[in-house]
Order: sequence, then C-alpha cells, then structure tokens
Amino acid sequence: MSIPFFQIDAFTNKPFGGNSAAVCLLSNPGKSVWMQNVAAEMNLSETAFLHRQKEGYSLRWFTPTTEVDLCGHATLAATQALYELGYVTDNKPITFFTKSGALTATKTKDMIELNFPIEPAEPTDPPPPYLLEALGVNATFVGKNRFDYLIEVATVNEVKNLDPDFNQLKKLKLRGVMVTAKSNSQQCDFVSRFFAPGAGINEDPVTGSAHCCLGPYWATKLGKTKLVAHQISQRKGELFLQLSDNRIFIRGHAVTVLQGELRA
Repeated sequence: MSIPFFQIDAFTNKPFGGNSAAVCLLSNPGKSVWMQNVAAEMNLSETAFLHRQKEGYSLRWFTPTTEVDLCGHATLAATQALYELGYVTDNKPITFFTKSGALTATKTKDMIELNFPIEPAEPTDPPPPYLLEALGVNATFVGKNRFDYLIEVATVNEVKNLDPDFNQLKKLKLRGVMVTAKSNSQQCDFVSRFFAPGAGINEDPVTGSAHCCLGPYWATKLGKTKLVAHQISQRKGELFLQLSDNRIFIRGHAVTVLQGELRA
C-alpha cells in the first residue's frame, strides 16, 4: 500500500524558507505508534496525518518525538496538499477535526488562511528560575498559556542574537517558549523566535500556533487588530494576522518542494 506524501514549506513564498512540514494523506485512521515512527523518520518539526471523514478531515500532528495538540504550519501545509491533489477545488473553508477542536482553512488568492482560537498568555511571576538564565535575556514580560511561555524583550537584536541553553530549556513543563520584541522596521509589527527542545525541536523555524498567543498579545499592546509578524529563525517566515472576537486568522504562503509516495 502506498500513501500520498508531500513536503511543503509553509509561511514562505520561496522554496527552502519558512517551516517545512510533511503531509501524509491516509485512506483510514492511522495507528499512533506508526504515525510517530513516520514522523521520526521524516525528522521535520511536524508531520501531519489526515484522512477524509464526514464534513471534513481528521488531522493529527506529530513532532519527531511526540504528538502535539495544535500546529499552524502543518495545517497550512495539509491544506496546500489537498489543493495539490485536487481533493478541494473551490475556495470554501475546509474543516479539520483535531485535538484542539474543529479548525478551518480557506484558500484566499495566493495564500491560505487559518481560522484558529486565540490562546492568550497570563503573566507568571516569578518565572521558572532557569528559564531566563537558559535564554540569556532580561525580560520585560513573562507569561504563559496552556502550551508555551511568552517572553518579551526590549529589542529585535536580542531576539536575533539568542543562543539558548537547550539542555536547560528541556526542563520546561510546557511545550516551549516564544521570545518576541516590537519591530524596529515598517515591514512588520513584531518579531519572534520559538524553542521547544522538550518536544524534539530545538528551534522551530515558523510557528503558526505560537501566533495564537503572540497575536492577541501584540494586538493589545499596539492597539490594532491587523498585524504582520516575522519569525526570524534562520529560515525566516512571514505571517499575516487578524483578530476577531476570540479567533485569530493567520494567513501565509505555501510552497510544495517534494511529492511522492510513502510505502506502508
């Protein structure tokens, strides 16, 4: 049996940028152990597994070491794969049934728009003593939501020059930590980087789900509901955000770099 397989770069309009996700389109639900083994074999930050079900698609996400509850870039990649195969041919929303509930994605001109829940951070005081030490930063804000810690620092250069102690960060009891700063250019509103060594990813190149937290945080600080975000990892990515009620709409490009078959 062979399974259609894609490798797609999300949140970029150029190959070999953004965040790369594998997408496997199954005819039936996969077994968790098998999906985890495939994700480890792919060795990308996320591998998405989806199969058709009534009124949409079941969707699960795996890092090389664990299953996660919410992933933006692999959802964007899964949507791109469905269009590539011709499973979806119109611009109506696609519904994905996930561990974070029903999520939708829509093709909008040359981008894909994700409709995700907001995941705001609450201030935490004091933060874990090793957290700021592992990052080597002085924080202007420390908060957390159910997934991650959020750290704001004073300048873009502090975010750009981060060199974390990943062994220390593995002690986090949450998925990971995002570090962010207000932009110093007109190209975007804020920048960030994301680290999750405990989930098998030292640095995630572009993290859609982190912007479910970063979006409302900066929307409140900057007094605006439409934002442009840059994740300034080595691969770099660009996200276009819009806040509405308790939802965040995350738009981004996607580029397919590999298509083939996975032999099960």
